[in-house]
Amino acid sequence: MPTKMMNPPSLDRHDKSNSAALWRNGWYRFARAMPSSNHGPRPVNGDIDLIVVHSISLPPGEFGGDYVQAFFTNQLDWDAHPYFQQIQGLRVSAHFYIRRDGALWQFVSGDDRAWHAGASCYCGRDNCNDYSIGIELEGLEGSTFEHAQYDTLTALCAALADQYPITHIAGHEHIAPGRKHDPGPGFAWPRLQRALGWPSTCFPE
Repeated sequence: MPTKMMNPPSLDRHDKSNSAALWRNGWYRFARAMPSSNHGPRPVNGDIDLIVVHSISLPPGEFGGDYVQAFFTNQLDWDAHPYFQQIQGLRVSAHFYIRRDGALWQFVSGDDRAWHAGASCYCGRDNCNDYSIGIELEGLEGSTFEHAQYDTLTALCAALADQYPITHIAGHEHIAPGRKHDPGPGFAWPRLQRALGWPSTCFPE
């Protein structure tokens, strides 16, 4: 069963004993760690209060390989597929990546600033990378996602809210409208809200 949190996320709601068991220096116990050099420090005294959900597959629409992990760790063979020429040289990362079977990877400590959002703004604040956690779902923009992915995402979001003062969760499409469209209409926001038990004010309209 997914972990459920019935109380709204807030700055004073952390269960520090539970967090200590799940996290170490921003690394989540139940994720497979594959550190990426594509990260930097967050602004001093800034709250990490936003979760951003993305979708990715490399090449687009092909699942199950290791190209995403290679991309986030600067190990992708640009000649392995014609599509990779379009992204050659890009240095990006997300904090987490959830595969179609629910397997969870982590590339950047939650305490650090990953490079997932790009030019972005949410609730009147620019530079979402500064204050967000980025989670990539293996999938194609606009298509549906697997039950196992929702289960892992739910548990991860609940754990993040125990560790950080999370107040909102949104898609890449919501923080960079017009420029980005993921995860798209195939992602079931109501399902995630029901599983987490968070109020609607935490989610995009």
